[in-house]
Amino acid sequence: MDFKLDESVGYLIALCSSLLERELHRRFRSFDVTPEQWAVLNRLWEQDGLTPKQLAEKTFKDQSNTTRILSKLEKKDIIIRKSHPKDQRSHFIFLTEQGKSLKSDLVPIAVDVLEKALEGIPKENEEELKKLLKQIDQNLL
Repeated sequence: MDFKLDESVGYLIALCSSLLERELHRRFRSFDVTPEQWAVLNRLWEQDGLTPKQLAEKTFKDQSNTTRILSKLEKKDIIIRKSHPKDQRSHFIFLTEQGKSLKSDLVPIAVDVLEKALEGIPKENEEELKKLLKQIDQNLL
């Protein structure tokens, strides 16, 4: 059986992911936000007040990695943790005003990175690519 890594769909997806992450990291640096933190912020911009477990699930990260990300965001005063009113062991994550305001700075950067990545690709091919990637996701879930 012949296998060419450079032609493997898995390798190509991983390579694109790595290059996108590297570019986001470079462009977010001045805001002291990492791509991992960006993913958590996005989920909180969609729905503030999630639990760490919900954030882990929504960002496809393990619980300990999510806890580490949340601790860093809390130290930067981007998020706050509020205890559950009935269970002090549980808490919810909320954006601070600073965390909310980052959206207007970071979203345009992310959009620009994606536009750069998709440069020269017709819109219908972009839609087909999204459809195919979602199918791969479903196949592996």
